[in-house]
Amino acid sequence: MGLFRSGEVVGIAEAALEFALEASADAHPDEYMGFLRGEDAAKYDLDDEGTVLTDVLVIPGTTSNPVSATVKTNMIPNDVRAAGSIHSHPNGVLRPSDADLQTFGRGDVHIIVGAPYGKTDWQAFDPQGNPVDLPVVEVELPEEEFFDFTQADIDEELLEEGVDRRADPLDGPDDEWGQR
Repeated sequence: MGLFRSGEVVGIAEAALEFALEASADAHPDEYMGFLRGEDAAKYDLDDEGTVLTDVLVIPGTTSNPVSATVKTNMIPNDVRAAGSIHSHPNGVLRPSDADLQTFGRGDVHIIVGAPYGKTDWQAFDPQGNPVDLPVVEVELPEEEFFDFTQADIDEELLEEGVDRRADPLDGPDDEWGQR
């Protein structure tokens, strides 16, 4: 992906929407809040030029109750792939409140999901709070691992540094105090 997202948001990955719906149901009766990131639609062989929403970011320190969710703004990553926000309305109302509109400034699309958090219990909005159509697209998202290294990678690096962790530590020499 280049430095900036390309074009308008053309859809949301089904897996990202399902994650947000499940997270909203888990948070119920409190609100859920997250931020949306996107990737170039061409990466997923879609015919549309633009961005497909692929990730929902959960921000550490977010607090919520049945009528609001508050994000610590200093915890929001400064991410060039930021595309908007997503939050729930436990009362099921799929319209932005005045408070919601105040948070719609960052990004191109904002999604409200409502109880009972089924596949159709959501609506996308533009930054001014006008409803917009946002197709759900079936794309194969890559499985991202939390760590990009394995224990074998660590062992190999240690071997290169002369440390062999494969040996039984009880078979090693005694230290200067006679301890193993």
